[in-house]
Amino acid sequence: MDTLSSLADGFAIAITWQNILLALLGCFLGTVMGALPGLGPSNGVAILIPLAFTLGLGATPSLILLTSVYYGAMYGGRISSILLNIPGDEPAMMTCLDGYPMAQKGQAGEALAISGIASFVGSFFATWGLIFLAPQLVKIALLFGPAEYFALFALAFATLGGVSSSNQAKSAFAAALGLGLAMIGVDTQTGVPRFTFGEVHLYDGLDFLVAIVGLFALSEVFIFLEHRHGDADAASKKVVIGRLTPPLSMVKKCTPTMLRSTFLGFLAGVLPGAGASLGSFISYSMEKKLVDKDGTFGKGDPRGVAAPEAGNNAAAGGALVPMLALGVPGSGTTAVLLAVLLSLNITPGPLLFTQNPDVVWGLIAALFIANFMLLAMNIPMVGLFTRILMVPPKVLMPLVAMVSFVGIYGISGSTFDLQVMIGFGVMGWVLRKLDVPLVPIILGTLLGNAMESNMRRAITIDDGNWWTLVDSPLSLTLWTIAAIGFILPVLVGKVIRSKMRRDEESSLSD
Repeated sequence: MDTLSSLADGFAIAITWQNILLALLGCFLGTVMGALPGLGPSNGVAILIPLAFTLGLGATPSLILLTSVYYGAMYGGRISSILLNIPGDEPAMMTCLDGYPMAQKGQAGEALAISGIASFVGSFFATWGLIFLAPQLVKIALLFGPAEYFALFALAFATLGGVSSSNQAKSAFAAALGLGLAMIGVDTQTGVPRFTFGEVHLYDGLDFLVAIVGLFALSEVFIFLEHRHGDADAASKKVVIGRLTPPLSMVKKCTPTMLRSTFLGFLAGVLPGAGASLGSFISYSMEKKLVDKDGTFGKGDPRGVAAPEAGNNAAAGGALVPMLALGVPGSGTTAVLLAVLLSLNITPGPLLFTQNPDVVWGLIAALFIANFMLLAMNIPMVGLFTRILMVPPKVLMPLVAMVSFVGIYGISGSTFDLQVMIGFGVMGWVLRKLDVPLVPIILGTLLGNAMESNMRRAITIDDGNWWTLVDSPLSLTLWTIAAIGFILPVLVGKVIRSKMRRDEESSLSD
């Protein structure tokens, strides 16, 4: 009952005109970001961080805006997948397999509506999962000492490459680079400047918001400048939507698929590093094995649209569980949201539920509101969102750059931060060309200082004994999971990625 009364308090916080309008704005902008190929949830949230801060919003309104963008982008990713066979982001890849064949058969509107309903079901039940699971995880987390926290952060780094990562060595390099960047600044224990090279601006360390906007938003602009794609993706194709409401029989047929996929997706989201890509892939593969008796998957089966959409949206909700309860992000976008919390002087983790209950429960209540808004908005406004695909990138990308520069200057008022942001943008562009993931760099920058201080504290408490890091059963368990999480993708990842490619190729050949 405590949980439900806390949720009621959350609704009292969330249901104000300001918060409802912010949720509506976030849902709309998120859907737009998700619909545009290449942007996706991580970039969408990163681009809009400066907006949240320049508007001078408090902690709860900022999070309501940005999590609405997150959920909206998860919804929006399916629009270009179904209409153009171009996934808006990685989790939307599986939606292409049946969504695009449905669109070719003149059922684009029905495919979009089914994916909207599946997204709603996935997000709605995942939010209930977050409500009941996060407080239980907090009880376990209160048993953590410095050594256990150090092991937990190591687990986050070991698993963040995820099963969809093409190269664990590159993920490890990215994490090491992130940790190196976190070391810049004055050492908190000795007061000695590290890696500042005499630059006074670096004494406080790097601002992770500057790093995030540079790595995600600006690198996207640089990649556009390199390829010079001036035309819109939808300009050359006549997008025919057709009927917007799916027949009741189609919804009934897809309902068991949505519920099974929600459960699988939520589990994938809660596991650190698995995320929405794995959630959508597992959901699609499982449904194909269970219900594809006539070989219709890949040829325009609505269940092949419902499964990955419910899976990846449930995973988006599941990824908030470790972020809020442990302070460890479960996906790239939750790493960006973690940076927002830290910059608002709110530390996610076990004490968040007792020290800032208004933030947590206001956010959870806003997730429910955003879900209903997205369902109400997405089906009638499909025509508008498809026209957004016709906006040429030569108009869109300068807008992204402008928002990034004005926003970061508005937060810090420092031209040095703008130079650092450009540096991170160039670094992000180079790393993306080398296929090095950016999320472990962000995670290293965010958690590096906490990881270092917990390690030092644990060793100091035990008079310099390094074995204290693997002394307790809890830390040993975390180290074991970290080792398995790092090695397993190397063994299983190749099989999963090749199967994803085969599924995509077979659907294209059909």
